[in-house]
Amino acid sequence: MTHTFTIGEAKTNLSKLVALVEAGERVELWRGKQPVAQLVPLSKASTARRQPGALAGQVKIAEDFDSWPEDIAAKLGIRG
Repeated sequence: MTHTFTIGEAKTNLSKLVALVEAGERVELWRGKQPVAQLVPLSKASTARRQPGALAGQVKIAEDFDSWPEDIAAKLGIRG
């Protein structure tokens, strides 16, 4: 279900609106006769843990990764 509130009502009832959203409801905020925003629940953060080495052998770093192009290095004062 979608609940609608004016911006003024939203300012006064923010805690109520957040409670509605936490309960899974959608809230629309209107300015005059136009909807301008929606409050929707956030999806739950993933609890999966990263696995070290999961991309081992899949990532390649170029030999010149740490090298600067001469023109840029000169402009930055890195090389004379």
